[in-house]
Amino acid sequence: MYNFDEEINREGTDCIKYDGRQAFFGTADVLPLWVADMDFRTPDFVINALRKRLEHEILGYTIRTDAYRQAITGWLARRHGWTIKPEWISFSPGVVAGLTLAIEAMSAQDEEVVLQPPVYTPFFDSVRLTGRRIIENPLKIENGRYTFDFDDLKRKITRHTKLLLLCNPHNPGGMAWNREELTELVDICLKHNVFIISDEIHSDLILGARKHIPLPTLSEAAAANCAVLMAPSKTFNLAGLTTSFLVIRNKLQFKKYEKRLHTPHLHMGNLFGNIALESAYSHGEHWLEELLEYLRGNFYLLQSTLQQSAPGIVPMPPDATYLAWLDFSSFGLTDDELNTRLIQAGVGLNRGSQFGQQGTGYMRLNFGCTRATLKTALQRIADAFGG
Repeated sequence: MYNFDEEINREGTDCIKYDGRQAFFGTADVLPLWVADMDFRTPDFVINALRKRLEHEILGYTIRTDAYRQAITGWLARRHGWTIKPEWISFSPGVVAGLTLAIEAMSAQDEEVVLQPPVYTPFFDSVRLTGRRIIENPLKIENGRYTFDFDDLKRKITRHTKLLLLCNPHNPGGMAWNREELTELVDICLKHNVFIISDEIHSDLILGARKHIPLPTLSEAAAANCAVLMAPSKTFNLAGLTTSFLVIRNKLQFKKYEKRLHTPHLHMGNLFGNIALESAYSHGEHWLEELLEYLRGNFYLLQSTLQQSAPGIVPMPPDATYLAWLDFSSFGLTDDELNTRLIQAGVGLNRGSQFGQQGTGYMRLNFGCTRATLKTALQRIADAFGG
């Protein structure tokens, strides 16, 4: 049994979540439930593998071995029923870096890229800062959850639209898109020759009954028309090791991506990221099952506490992730007013508008923390917004 109730002081470790509070919130006196890493100890089998490697005191250039690739292929087969070949795997120094490199490799400046807000904040910068044009295809809410607006997508695609960035599972809403939703999305993109780049970093963090469906598993055509980005970083709390991978079955797009990756010499990766990935995917299933059970308990606590003590705040039930998307719109406050009141209450969350204007009136809360920390944060939120 792993102890997810263990309180670990992260201050003074140069971590963004705690040591960046002053810069982000204007004060260090908040419980930080914002940036998406967890407060749980990185698993012992990962730490032990890193310690073992440190016994050899030369930290030179590294390669990714067959064992590294087998760890990935084995994990995807066991956890997601997805059989891939090692030669489809490429590297990226983080999912956002891989996303940006893929955009540059697979489109040209001034061409159009579809985003589906509210969506993970860096998607916007990855498109804008590479000189591409954003086409917004906002998600719509049906029965309390997000779904795609296919009619809007069909209207907005033009001959200049080259890519669609998919967040699967969705951040910040937590949707694990179902087969029907994904199939229709793929069909539209195939019809209009739009290639899909699918961020599936939260795919292991499934909390509900829905399973994660890797986009390439829908069909041969889907597999040839997408690149999938994944990493062990969210699952096993390894974000600081900046090690991610892409699965690209389309040979032409694979070559384009590899060329873009090699040009600035970003393909090398880092020694400890490689070791951590291999260890996590080789030994991590039992740890992950215990983590998921703890996270389910945390979300139940969040949902029940808000229903009882602050019913004006409505969480969107997540199929996946440790991120809660909280609807504060009933209070009629601006994002600045919401943020200020939460900071005054001693809680630091992400503003919903960071994820696109469609997130206005929402806040994102990271419940990947100890239950004691979550209880304290929820009490502060209830004191500020209850009644």
